[in-house]
Amino acid sequence: MSTDMNTDPFALFPYQAIIDRPRITWPNGARVAVWVIPNIEHFHIEIGAQAPDIRNHSRRDYGNRVGVWRIMETLAKHDVRGTVALNGEVGRYYPRIMEEAARLKWELMGHGLTNSVLLTGLSKDKEIAVIAEARAVIEQWGQKMRGWLGPGLSETWHTLDLLREHGVDYVCDWVNDDLPYRMNNGLYSIPYSIELNDMPLFNMPSIGIDEFYRRICETFDVLYEEGAKNARVMAIALHPFLIGAAHRIRTLDRALSYIAAHGNVWFATGSEIIDAYRNQEK
Repeated sequence: MSTDMNTDPFALFPYQAIIDRPRITWPNGARVAVWVIPNIEHFHIEIGAQAPDIRNHSRRDYGNRVGVWRIMETLAKHDVRGTVALNGEVGRYYPRIMEEAARLKWELMGHGLTNSVLLTGLSKDKEIAVIAEARAVIEQWGQKMRGWLGPGLSETWHTLDLLREHGVDYVCDWVNDDLPYRMNNGLYSIPYSIELNDMPLFNMPSIGIDEFYRRICETFDVLYEEGAKNARVMAIALHPFLIGAAHRIRTLDRALSYIAAHGNVWFATGSEIIDAYRNQEK
């Protein structure tokens, strides 16, 4: 069915209580599928400002110059492949990052063109152009754009159908479940996170880094316990200019070590999770 301008959320996807979900199993009997999502983004220095927004732009540029390399090293240490929420303009301005992501075999999913412009308020034609250009960048690096995260988790009433038309398999904007589910137009929603997302947690007011570690471990412990009955998905959303800061990066290392110390854990990419789910869907 078309979701075009339908403002009823239950026309987009069905309600399902987690306790009623059919049993899902992950490869090798894993209780929890953990996916790590580095948001690699490009911000404009000029948009919305009468003068150059040096403070905010340079802070974010630090992530692309320094922080992302710390994340790459840390994830590689734990044999974790990231699923990149990629602003399409990164492919234009930061080819060195793209080269390393390709070498690490990270998955690339669409994330608009720049986080300086949300999808909200775009005309349908402009939104089509944004999705098409993001897809073209990812295809230039030898991948299919299977996943999508809207800039700022933003959508229009057209977004879900447009993504489906552009060959996308899954979307991350709907943070309303601990398992994937199929939307009415055939897209899959995959569990993403605001609760374990360094963007809202490390901006004003900022939580302490030890609190971020505690939240990751507490979340994992609950999902791991529940996963003994039915599988779960855990998302860790990262931004290079935040978790990649020198005083934070070791906490990511500690958190991944904590998770990896448990048996029955599957570190996966978004597409791997969706493929495993779809193969068992009832």
